[in-house]
Amino acid sequence: MEKKFLIVDQAVLPEVFSKVLRAKELLASGAAKNVSAAAKMVDLSRSAFYKYKDSVFDFENAKSIVTVKAVLLDETGALQALLSELSASGASIVTINQSAPENGTAVVSVTLRTDSMPMPIDDVLLSIQSQRTVVSIRRTIKEL
Repeated sequence: MEKKFLIVDQAVLPEVFSKVLRAKELLASGAAKNVSAAAKMVDLSRSAFYKYKDSVFDFENAKSIVTVKAVLLDETGALQALLSELSASGASIVTINQSAPENGTAVVSVTLRTDSMPMPIDDVLLSIQSQRTVVSIRRTIKEL
């Protein structure tokens, strides 16, 4: 079954959804050590948390997370140059995954937090595309 997402004003939803989001934030920040603690902190049953945790997302936070996929030449300094430019743009690097080099190139996937960037991510990617060691670079679509 294909997932279908709706954007709904939080004010019209039952309070349980807000509590699930808050519990997920507590877990992610480390303020709660486990699901039981997070659920207790927001006055939510563990069963309600587990029922909705994979279906409720914070749209405002999700839109500031971007994944970039780049194909780089297998040369010393290629990854460092890519990461330096991303960091200099104001993006906060969340994760980095790099494949083993094959046929002289390696695929790199970088997840970024873009909410503190003064310019659009697409402008940064255009600049990075001009690096000698970058074969291609593009933004991927994040699935919730």
